[in-house]
Amino acid sequence: MSYPDSFQGFAVVNDHKNWLNPEKIVYPAKKFGPQDVDVEIEACGVCGSDVHCANGNWGNQKLPLVVGHEVIGKVIRVGEECTTGIKVGDRVGVGAQVRSCLECRRCKEDNEPYCPKFVTTYSQPYPEDGYVSQGGYASHIRLHEHFAIPIPESLEAAYTAPLLCGGGTVYSPLKRYGCGPGKKVGIVGIGGIGHMGILLAKAMGAEVYAISRSHAKEEAAKKLGADHYIATKDEGWELENFDKLDLIVLCASSLTDVDFTKLPKLLTVGGILASISVPAAHEKLNLSPFELMGYKITESALASRKELIEMLNLVAEKNIKPWVEKLPISAESVSEAFQRMESGDVRFRFTFTDFDKQFGEFKAQK
Repeated sequence: MSYPDSFQGFAVVNDHKNWLNPEKIVYPAKKFGPQDVDVEIEACGVCGSDVHCANGNWGNQKLPLVVGHEVIGKVIRVGEECTTGIKVGDRVGVGAQVRSCLECRRCKEDNEPYCPKFVTTYSQPYPEDGYVSQGGYASHIRLHEHFAIPIPESLEAAYTAPLLCGGGTVYSPLKRYGCGPGKKVGIVGIGGIGHMGILLAKAMGAEVYAISRSHAKEEAAKKLGADHYIATKDEGWELENFDKLDLIVLCASSLTDVDFTKLPKLLTVGGILASISVPAAHEKLNLSPFELMGYKITESALASRKELIEMLNLVAEKNIKPWVEKLPISAESVSEAFQRMESGDVRFRFTFTDFDKQFGEFKAQK
């Protein structure tokens, strides 16, 4: 099989227990729809969600599964009913969503990530035919045109890819809950997403507080632009910073070490604690009503198309560059990235590159 009937990618094949040994496979593409586009991939970021799905932390997935939802590539095919103006040769990005109904109130109000008919970029069946979506560690990706995001020409693929999921996911609550000049914003968890939160909050004009367990990431946080640093292992940290912050965005990959009896004390009355943390499925968030008095807590989803375009324009305008380590895509590189993500051995994001070298022979079969 060859394109356009099939794609090639690196997949977890038979068992989640073997997730550190991905295999290069050829798999059928979903049926091409009239508003679909095909994207030939040139770079793909590595997100914590990829690890959770590959290793089974979010439950058993239908295998084989190709993960990856921070895609940059070139449009090579456009459906006959596309209306966004997208054309062959355009450079686009793909985040963690490839479909919604686009007809409900939520979709029409730029809330596509909250649509009941949301389809994730990988691991989720399409409602029409049950085809399970496949992701970006691959030669190509096929999706609805609405979720192919135009990329400003000045942005380099390797540094832009992580913004398509991680960057957008932290930008959305920053934008929706008032981050800007005159606001004091805390970013909890200075990792893959958190470091982008610091960069974006600072670019939006806020006074930024980086919040982490220890002082190990203080120097990095200051280099990223944080104005203040709070280590939650320090005695009395919640009292010293009482009633200071308008907004806290919780980016930690786990909620186990987050003290919800202390963290809200940093907020002003009416302040917002917005979590974007989606940890392993067994973790639960337990709160006492007394811990909710005076502030609001919410869980934020992905960025909408509108928010992603706004964020990318801001990144281009302010020349923002996430801290990225590039890896040429291969089975070995996917395994290395997964292992290092698990051990926290990355500052602060991976992007797979050199897709033409890995998939060039397959792509030539047109």
